[in-house]
Parts: sequence; structure tokens; C-alpha cells
Amino acid sequence: MWRNSGRKNLDVLLIEDNPAQILVLQEILEESGVAINLRVIEDGEAALADLRGQSGQVKRDRPDLVMLDLNLPGKDGRQILKEIKADHELQVIPVIVLSSSQADEDILQCYRLGANCYIIKPVDLDEFIKIIRAIESFWCHSARLPKE
Repeated sequence: MWRNSGRKNLDVLLIEDNPAQILVLQEILEESGVAINLRVIEDGEAALADLRGQSGQVKRDRPDLVMLDLNLPGKDGRQILKEIKADHELQVIPVIVLSSSQADEDILQCYRLGANCYIIKPVDLDEFIKIIRAIESFWCHSARLPKE
């Protein structure tokens, strides 16, 4: 029922609308040497449709991990998080909130909605790289994830 820790392949859904941050994250993950299948969706409603298999495209496997920005067009990250964690099929997917917001109310609200982690995006590129590598290391090598 559970995937073994130490696995070398991770399916990640990044829900982010900032092209520069998407590009940096893609480059960091490509350089890591770990097989990460990164799917990027820039709109909240499209991300939910994709997760539910309603996007009109070929049905994709459920991601192992969702990385979620809070400020998105359409449905914002808080609404997406709430819907993921309220959906019996999706609620087991770990959701990492990556936000520039340092507001205590945003952090508290995300944890109350079921976020597995809240990370404030650093402005410094080197710090951002360290955080993404730490996320990758933890979820690829330490965490155990459920099978579909």
C-alpha cells in the first residue's frame, strides 16, 4: 500500500503562474539527477480539473506531490488546497504551499486547510535552490507515499 522510501521517481504537480519561478524550479530539478516528472499548470481551476481527470486530456496518474502557490488566477491556492483536502480521492496527496506571503494568517489558514508544509519563497536565488533541493531530498528519499 505504501511506496518505499528511497524511490528514484517522483511525479510532481506544480501549480504556479510565475514563469520565472517555474523556469528556475525546472532547472533545479533537472540538475538534481533524480527522476522527477514535473507537470506545471498555471491556473487553479485547470489544476483541479487535471487532478480530477476532467481536463479533457488523456487521464494522467495522480501526482505524488503538489507544490502550490497561493496567488493564482481563477481559484487561488487557498481554494485549491481546500478542495484537494476535501476530496476523498485527492486528500492523501501531500501539498506543499510555496508562497511569498509571510502573513501569519495565511500560514495558519493553510495548515488549517490541510497543507503538509508551508514554505516562504526566499528572494535570494541560492536560498531558493537550497529549499527546492531539501524538498526534493525529503520527498524522494525519506518520505513514504501511498500508492494510487
